[in-house]
Amino acid sequence: MSATAERLTVAPATRPVLPRHARLRFDKVREIWILLAPERVLLPDPVAVTVLQLCDGTRSVADLAATLAETYAAPVATIAADVTAMLQDLADKGFLIDAGARPA
Repeated sequence: MSATAERLTVAPATRPVLPRHARLRFDKVREIWILLAPERVLLPDPVAVTVLQLCDGTRSVADLAATLAETYAAPVATIAADVTAMLQDLADKGFLIDAGARPA
């Protein structure tokens, strides 16, 4: 029996969070942030790290965009589009899930 996971479509109400198998860690030796998953390592840029640090499962994508728009003094619509695209790419690769869709 194989269970097929549905593809996460990132929307404004999505509450992104890293799944259990993925970790965002600071590598003290290299002084860089890394995103770890089984047999995979990503090196996110500083802006991506900021976004990922906000992905705690309590904030929606809309909340993330509003917070980042204040931080970077940019239009919310522009931030929302960029954040949604980045999070969708990570979700497609299995690095993000929707906390709102987790089973109880």
